[in-house]
Amino acid sequence: MIAVIDYGMGNLRSVQKALEAVGARAVVTHDPETILGARSVVLPGVGAFHDCMHNLEKLGLVEVVKQAVKSGKPFLGICLGLQLLFNQSEEFGLVPGLGLLPGAVVRFPQPHRNPADGEPLKIPHMGWNTVHVERPNPLFAGLSGDRYFYFVHSYYVVPEDPAMVATVTDYGGPFVSGVHHENIYAFQFHPEKSQKNGLTLLKNFSELQ
Repeated sequence: MIAVIDYGMGNLRSVQKALEAVGARAVVTHDPETILGARSVVLPGVGAFHDCMHNLEKLGLVEVVKQAVKSGKPFLGICLGLQLLFNQSEEFGLVPGLGLLPGAVVRFPQPHRNPADGEPLKIPHMGWNTVHVERPNPLFAGLSGDRYFYFVHSYYVVPEDPAMVATVTDYGGPFVSGVHHENIYAFQFHPEKSQKNGLTLLKNFSELQ
């Protein structure tokens, strides 16, 4: 069973349905015992970093997430679920994150321009963009070459350790769109909204032991 952590924010049902579409059993829950007893855990998220951290704290899930990660079971962060894993975010001032990965979350510069022609780029970065795999990653099995995934975000992660960078995407310059560290897999894009490529990634995650 895969536990999709419910802390009151995010497109939880979409993530659950996408996992079910690839044959996984997924449960949306905020129950600590269910989360810690699951074979794998997904932390999705949409919204403001501060609000998400507040909700995790209010529901008593901060330590539960940390325990789930430290247990060694496969753990997937999606969008804000990636950002929350880091030390802090500069969204609305410096806000502490879960501190499971060293690094920070920063905003795209304003104005953000295309270096090729100087034209301004819209923030948030929204829509389809290519994802380049920096190093072998089991979640990209069957996805050779650069592939398109769906993004919606104004902030991105800057890991302190370059060895954990899994994927990179270009939007007015390269930014880290995914990380892999031990049992943690986390991505800025939304696999549940990324059609065939996203479903392949989720199926690969669901089959991790």
